[in-house]
Amino acid sequence: MKSLTVNTIKSFILLLLLNYSGFSQQDTTAIQDTNSVNSNIFIMQKSPWGAVARSLIVPGWGQIYNESYWKAPVIWGIMGWFVYAWIDNNNNYLNYKDLYVQNGESLNLEYRNFYRDQRDEFAIYIVLTYFLNLVDAYVDAQLFDFNVSENNLTGTKMLNVRVNF
Repeated sequence: MKSLTVNTIKSFILLLLLNYSGFSQQDTTAIQDTNSVNSNIFIMQKSPWGAVARSLIVPGWGQIYNESYWKAPVIWGIMGWFVYAWIDNNNNYLNYKDLYVQNGESLNLEYRNFYRDQRDEFAIYIVLTYFLNLVDAYVDAQLFDFNVSENNLTGTKMLNVRVNF
């Protein structure tokens, strides 16, 4: 167990060092000539961190901000189901805990442990869904300006990627 925490700390420090901007390359695309026309500067329409902040406050709000309206009810439905299952398993756990305390039957102990484990799993599912909601809001905002349109002559999909020099 001790080596696991030491390895986790070392991995965290390595990630921090790799993300340190002093070790990264300079962004030469941001350097503009003062005489150039500023119409070529790309400005994102959606803020990725703004979408994440919205989804932190209310899950699904970041998806609505990103104009992915269909994703918000999906997130609400999944989160609602997990919360309902957590509450149901917690109530069953409490019932079987009381029954076990009253009569001490081993069957009640098994049911109590089962519902406790189920409750804990659904708590993990709620946290994972909340985290994936944040990741989806961030990625969706990053890709908001990404355009995939159809070529009118051939009818095939085209990737349009802007590169400004």
